[in-house]
Amino acid sequence: MAEQTISIILNGELKEVEAIQTGTDLFSGDKNIIAVRLNGKPRDLYTPLHEGDNVESIALDSEDGLAIMRHSATHVMAQAVQEIRPDAKLGIGPVITNGFYYDFDVDKPFTPEDLKEIEQHMKRIIKSSQSFRRRVVSEDEARAEETNQPYKLELIGKKKEDIDETVGTEMPNFGEITMYDNLDREGEIVWKDLCQGPHLPNTRYIKAFKLERAAAAYWLGDEHNPSMQRIYGTAWASKEDLKAYQTRMEEAAKRDHRKLGAEMDLFSFPEAIGPGLTVFHPKGGAIINAMEDYSREMHRKNGYSFVQTPHITKGGLYETSGHLQWYKDGMFPPMHLDEEKNANGNVTKQGFDYYLKPMNCPMHNLIFKSRQRSYKELPLRLFEFGTVYRYEKSGEVHGLTRVRGLTQDDSHIYCTREQMKDELKSILNFVLKVLKDYGLNDFYLELSTKDEKKFVGNDEIWTEATDTLQQVAEESGLELVADPGGAAFYGPKISVQARDAIGRTWQISTIQLDFNLPERFELEYIAKDGTHQRPVMIHRALFGSIERFFAILLEHYAGAFPVWLAPVQVMGIPVADEFEPHLREFIDSLNEETVRCEMDVSDDRFGKKIRNASKSKVPFTLIVGEDDVNKNAVSFRFRDGSQLNGVPVEEAKADILKVIKSRVQVYNASDFAAATK
Repeated sequence: MAEQTISIILNGELKEVEAIQTGTDLFSGDKNIIAVRLNGKPRDLYTPLHEGDNVESIALDSEDGLAIMRHSATHVMAQAVQEIRPDAKLGIGPVITNGFYYDFDVDKPFTPEDLKEIEQHMKRIIKSSQSFRRRVVSEDEARAEETNQPYKLELIGKKKEDIDETVGTEMPNFGEITMYDNLDREGEIVWKDLCQGPHLPNTRYIKAFKLERAAAAYWLGDEHNPSMQRIYGTAWASKEDLKAYQTRMEEAAKRDHRKLGAEMDLFSFPEAIGPGLTVFHPKGGAIINAMEDYSREMHRKNGYSFVQTPHITKGGLYETSGHLQWYKDGMFPPMHLDEEKNANGNVTKQGFDYYLKPMNCPMHNLIFKSRQRSYKELPLRLFEFGTVYRYEKSGEVHGLTRVRGLTQDDSHIYCTREQMKDELKSILNFVLKVLKDYGLNDFYLELSTKDEKKFVGNDEIWTEATDTLQQVAEESGLELVADPGGAAFYGPKISVQARDAIGRTWQISTIQLDFNLPERFELEYIAKDGTHQRPVMIHRALFGSIERFFAILLEHYAGAFPVWLAPVQVMGIPVADEFEPHLREFIDSLNEETVRCEMDVSDDRFGKKIRNASKSKVPFTLIVGEDDVNKNAVSFRFRDGSQLNGVPVEEAKADILKVIKSRVQVYNASDFAAATK
């Protein structure tokens, strides 16, 4: 009797296989295959196959494969912790970018020595070749097995809608609760955890890992919950990949904008003001002004009108926009104002709730609505450096990249449906051009589509908006990546993603197409045929926020900004006091041209002054000695230590101004010569 077979689609091809086969059988000859994508979902390699299944292999070094391997590493880490500290209570252990973590409730914090011990214990577990085996259990069975694990019991009782999506694979499957057992070579259970999976076939597939640090964390990220200890780790498909990652992290640490900001005296976060609220020092302010000045210049040239709006508003404005319905948790609490009472304490005039604004768009809508508009005015492009306020949890603020007070370079463009596509193309080209002028050149686009649980408006307008954005993105020629469910509640968006000098990706500019807010605010213009029509609204933030873009540029350049952005563009250092007047006269002439200059007239030795200028990353250090005075010249010293001596002062001034205007990066004498041809 012939073996029974089934038809499956295997890596895109129709194939007949034995009915009893699994992914383990199909890929037995390829040790790099660690799991399968079964009908679109990652599954363990040993999952049974059925008629009509669509099966794709998942390699260890793929994005999905790395995520599975990293999650398996969290289980190994948790097992090691519990074998060393049997009383440890388990929290969650999701995969994160480049690694993983696990939260533990332990009697004392983990020390660096503890991490070394846990890491060595993990290596022994990995070497023992334990296998991961999935097991479906009922809720009662799960509770019985996790009776000594209070946090797991809480997870079992959670409803899906109550869980933040970042919790990931540690959550029950809401309808199918699963446990994963770690089995030794004899098939005995040596450890287990509540988990959705999938996992590696066995622990030996964890090729290269490293525990990085321990930190305090709140259970499920809520500061009202108990504090726990979180251990972070990373894992890679090979030792070479791990080493490359560690090298990148070392370089990233050197470029950390918080570190550079303190070293270069750019900004600070005074405790007296509060978390996530930045003050920029004079040198940081100089960079901000240079960024904003150029942005204003480019917006003027591209037909934008400048507006300004208040920092607070009555709550009714954000009821109209929908922010109080969809975004209230991200807003600061209201201030109840304008209420009046009589002598008896009775309210004679009702007050209002005022909010610090989290967005500028509702106020820009009121500007559009302030008078009748004609089709002849469209596109109407409004622009504002508008400071907004977001109530980020204190544990989530991070330097300049996640703050509570931020200034958006915010634009809202109102146009007709016929103008919509061309306007979007123009906006995207404008955004890319300006970002390139700031020194970013490696881009791709991300298309964020509707979140089915969080949106306003009907499917028809969402489809039209999404299709239009997709066409514009595809026609740009840049790589386009999907971001399902990532849109704001009022419309889809294109995000410009930029790679920095060390290959990290940052989301920078966003372009959102919105048919909904014009409807909610009843915006109208008089069309050519005399009818009243709704405009299309385009939300556009070029930097995203000044603060975050500042941090990105600071890390991209490692503090060595191009001359036009540098906080101090020229540092003057006389070789001796008698040469100071000559240099002072030249520096004063540069100041008249708004070049940002300083002179070091301290009592430090000449060599130390040169070293200080180098450490401060000044692009041009001007040195004046006897020969320079006699020739009415100055000498240049560049960031790499190269020099250009005896340049006549008029030529030196013209060259400095030319380099600033060109917005190119100058590190050495060769760069300078190329920029001043």
